[in-house]
Amino acid sequence: MDRLVTIRSSRYGLDIELDQNTDFGILLDILSEKFKESARFFKDAKMALSFSGRPLSREEEDLILEIISKYTQIDILCVVEQNDKNELLYRSIVEQSISEKEKREGQFYRGTLGKRQVLESESSIVILGDVEPDARVVAKGNVVVVGTLYGTVHAGAAGDRDAFVVALSMQPRQLRIADVEAKRQIIYQESVSIKGPKIAVVDGNRIYLDPLMD
Repeated sequence: MDRLVTIRSSRYGLDIELDQNTDFGILLDILSEKFKESARFFKDAKMALSFSGRPLSREEEDLILEIISKYTQIDILCVVEQNDKNELLYRSIVEQSISEKEKREGQFYRGTLGKRQVLESESSIVILGDVEPDARVVAKGNVVVVGTLYGTVHAGAAGDRDAFVVALSMQPRQLRIADVEAKRQIIYQESVSIKGPKIAVVDGNRIYLDPLMD
């Protein structure tokens, strides 16, 4: 029975692997028992959550979240897709989220930001999906894109030059931090030369790209 449900945890994230051939109700029962037994190990933890093993509907995900809330004190900050960079995603998302929660601000947007959509935030925002070419994000704080950034982003919109933009893949149509706008060609060249997730920051009067992790 233990093989039907596997719970893996790290400092930043929790992954729940579910057998794809077992009735979902049975899996929920097993999951409940596992969290009852291990609740003391997760006291007051703040984590991102992912699922693997089988596709889940939003309703099924919600049922699992209810079990976690019922039997543990884990604070699930968000649900992300399973991939080979989960630890990196968890770290950037969770650290950002904890910082914002302490300030009682910040928000998540789950899903791809499509054509002509505009997303505005009075603080920082974490987008769990892509930002398509004609989409636009404006935030007074930081912008974290757990996906590909193709569209327009303006971080630090109230004039905060310490704001930053993070994306797993950085190919923006337009990138601006406070009053500084990046030159698209330079950003493209820097993006090509840097592997993995990237962070855009202001240095002087120019925006630079750096690897998110050295």
